[in-house]
Amino acid sequence: MRGADILVQTLAKAGVSRIFSLSGNQIMPVYDACIDAGITIHHTRHEASAVFMADAWAQLTGELGVALVTAAPGFANAMGALFTALHSESPVLLLSGDSPRAHDGRGAFQELDQVAVSRPLTKHSLRLTAIDAVAEETAAAIHIAVSGRPGPVHIALPFDVLLANSDHHAHASVPRPRPDRPTVDQEDLAAVTNALAAAERPLVITGPVLNRTRAGDLIAALERKHHLPVLSLESPRGLNDPSLGRLAAALTRADLVISLGKRIDYTLALGAADKLGAERKWIVADVDSRQREAARRNLGDRLIIALEADPRALAEALATGPETAPQRGDWLAAVANLTRERSFEAGSAATSGPISSHALSAAVQRQIDKAANPLLIIDGGEFGQWAQAVCSAGERLINGTSAAIGGMLCYALGARCARPGATIFALMGDGTVGFQFAEFETAVREKLPFVVVIGNDECWNAEHQIQLRDYGAGRLIGCQLSEARYDLAAAGLGGHGEYVTDLADLDAALERALLSGLPACVNVRIKGAPAPTLTGGPAH
Repeated sequence: MRGADILVQTLAKAGVSRIFSLSGNQIMPVYDACIDAGITIHHTRHEASAVFMADAWAQLTGELGVALVTAAPGFANAMGALFTALHSESPVLLLSGDSPRAHDGRGAFQELDQVAVSRPLTKHSLRLTAIDAVAEETAAAIHIAVSGRPGPVHIALPFDVLLANSDHHAHASVPRPRPDRPTVDQEDLAAVTNALAAAERPLVITGPVLNRTRAGDLIAALERKHHLPVLSLESPRGLNDPSLGRLAAALTRADLVISLGKRIDYTLALGAADKLGAERKWIVADVDSRQREAARRNLGDRLIIALEADPRALAEALATGPETAPQRGDWLAAVANLTRERSFEAGSAATSGPISSHALSAAVQRQIDKAANPLLIIDGGEFGQWAQAVCSAGERLINGTSAAIGGMLCYALGARCARPGATIFALMGDGTVGFQFAEFETAVREKLPFVVVIGNDECWNAEHQIQLRDYGAGRLIGCQLSEARYDLAAAGLGGHGEYVTDLADLDAALERALLSGLPACVNVRIKGAPAPTLTGGPAH
């Protein structure tokens, strides 16, 4: 049995049914082994795309997402997407071809110390050592990816290890894709429960693993049990998250804030007292000692309890334990009102004339409201912030706290694999769509339909707005884009294209895109505008 066969059998035992990949010389043995194992390979046009697709799959299914790329240049192409998976806390396994171990230090084809490159971007990175260790090393990496705070891991696959033959079969103990969660220390649980019982205005914030898409039923149960609001903070805009309105005001009004795995980082103004309040009221639960230490540095004596606890396990224990307080109706209503607040009127989108980001987002929301099993994907940038402020669906994926842009077209492909019955809308600007546009060909070839909606203002508008604000209108450079017809390009790759310049035509164009049954691109000319902002501050 080849090392490649042992590797793929180990993946199959771990529940892996599909791999997102771009082919290359050094990984052909793995491709060959996937045939006998019955593992589907979704073949992409760029290595970063494969990682983004695996990331979306992992977020939506809770299962391990696997990306497979070739050696040095292909591996390097995947690194940006690996950074996004790290911040999304997605259990992703990146497999990369590698030069033979026997040729180390001799100038082998595409020789590179891959582990040194990927280590800062992963929970764990390793290079397979020998054929008899393939199963054990692979199983250990999978265990790390899905345990504790989930995240990406990387395994480099030396070509001679993949080709080597051995009688050693894949008998390693492979973890289940959904491992049992650790138990919560009863003293820790009592401390949190007592703090909740004493609070009048408690608020829970979560990291990406406990957002409503990935943990919706659990979050709802926690809210019902303790009569408190739970907010997931996953936008790189942090306290100015357009989908959470006056989030900062809600945080300053709370008399207890419990963080379930949410990093106290730049998205929370590094814990600044003038943004979050100066009271001693914070409880942080995190499995990562580095994040608990960061919380201590950033919050100081405002941190009353720092627990070494699995956030999901603690949430489950709280959701199934005794109630801690009577109804907090006034507080729940106050937080709901604050987080629903916008810098624009919800129903104020224009119905005629030039198309604004607001009007485009509102038109997409009308389609979402009519759709069966809608799934919403939104990239970053100024149009993305409008879309996040206006649009909502039962399941949502965004670019997350990595603040990377350009991967959401790939998220749409991964989401289609994970949710074959969903109606998928992916919203992005004309800048971000260009990063991985060739994946329209992948979507057509793989028969993975979705609707991409482009807010096209012919501009890198986020940077344009920075230049206007910080340097003035006479100092604009490097932000303009062209009148490119992305709709025609998508159609040329076999998809469906719509081009909209008049608001009166927008709804019909979106409906035609949905009815096409193809990967569709709706290219909409919009007026460039700054993102909606709410600076928050104390609520009265």
